[in-house]
Amino acid sequence: MTGDRTFLGHPRGLVYLAFTEMWERFSYYGMVALLVLYMVQELLLPGHVENVWGMAGLRGGLEGVFGPLSNQALASQLFGLYGGLVYLTPILGGWLADRFFGTRPMVVTGILLMTAGHFAMTFEETFLIALALLIFGSGALKGNIAAQVGQLYPRDDEARRSRGYTIFSLFINIGAFGGPLASGALAQAYGWHVGFAFVGVLMLIAIAVYMAGRSHLPDGRPAPRGHGKRAPLTAAERRTLILMLPVLVAATLGHIVYFQSVNVAFVWIAEHVDLATPLGTIPIPWFGSVDPMAGILFMPLLIAWWGALARRDREPGDLGKIGIGMMLMASGMTLFAAGAFLAGETGKASIAWPLLGYICTGIGFLWYWPVTLAFVSRRAPQAITALAIGFTYVTLFIAGLSAGFLGSFYEQVTPDAFFLGMAAIPAAGAALLFLIRHPLTRALDRNLAAPAPIPPAKSVTA
Repeated sequence: MTGDRTFLGHPRGLVYLAFTEMWERFSYYGMVALLVLYMVQELLLPGHVENVWGMAGLRGGLEGVFGPLSNQALASQLFGLYGGLVYLTPILGGWLADRFFGTRPMVVTGILLMTAGHFAMTFEETFLIALALLIFGSGALKGNIAAQVGQLYPRDDEARRSRGYTIFSLFINIGAFGGPLASGALAQAYGWHVGFAFVGVLMLIAIAVYMAGRSHLPDGRPAPRGHGKRAPLTAAERRTLILMLPVLVAATLGHIVYFQSVNVAFVWIAEHVDLATPLGTIPIPWFGSVDPMAGILFMPLLIAWWGALARRDREPGDLGKIGIGMMLMASGMTLFAAGAFLAGETGKASIAWPLLGYICTGIGFLWYWPVTLAFVSRRAPQAITALAIGFTYVTLFIAGLSAGFLGSFYEQVTPDAFFLGMAAIPAAGAALLFLIRHPLTRALDRNLAAPAPIPPAKSVTA
């Protein structure tokens, strides 16, 4: 599998995994770009919210914890719960893959569940059921398809693995770019539910691509278990898992900004940005395409730059790349804050400010997230790779909940103060990584080189 280099110098399986993820992300981001606006502008309004099965009980539970919630605050909390839980369930998906089913069956299961969830979004009554299907479908899919990317490469091939994940991220960005454009245009022309149905159709394309390439994909079967038990992790492997935690903390801080860009940022744009252009009024979901578009345009330059630096033995390590990504995410939120400050509380900001902000966050995401996945794929103990990737997505779970909670305070402060507070969060992650990256890398390398314990002697047969 690792010698099958027929796609940009990488194993052929990468193209099938990348295209599968592209269509899945097309559908996911197409739905997410509509979600908060749909809730604020229609679903949570009288005459609609009463139709949603279970919404009254859920709202009561949230208000019992957080106090009375406006429609915007409730939408932010629901968005945070959904955005967080989507990235908690990959732990379950990774555990099921590693222990019982393997990665391939779990990816297929995830695609089918997500397809059902997107179609369920077309009815007000099944809104919460749809979110549940999408949450568990993503859990089965996300960590396992990312683990399959890592399984295409030799364990010690850090540079090529990192670039492979960056190519994989390019296709994620292509899907994330197209999804909001298409679903936003359809929702504006024909209604919210047509936009939701459209992204469900795209999931059918995702499963067709994945099944077409299955002969080029890693087997992904669970590791053999003697007498029903897997060998315990070594001391070095356990230390490695602990040493990886600061990197995951930093990634969590970057993700909070990532979630806020399609949560509160959309609300601010709707209220305080002049959307009129010579070509007409820009649909707000289209701003969700600016971030991935920046990643698409910048990725070839980034790959070429890393390659040139590698030839001079100056390519940044994983931790350096992640730290740079954090700073770019902070810069994006600072640009939002600048636009909000210049507009004031009653004026309209130029469309240039959110555009520049999304460009920064798009490039920043490309710097830190695929590199984080490559880092975990390489450093995690081989027997629990899919599970470790699943735990990596917990950073998005924590960030989603945090973004939803923090977003509920948006109406209590000025927009510029809110966005400056958001900028400080990934800046703290960058400071953490730049402070510890050299000693942490040395400690991880020592653990990776540690010899495995010698098993007890057994009788040998020919």
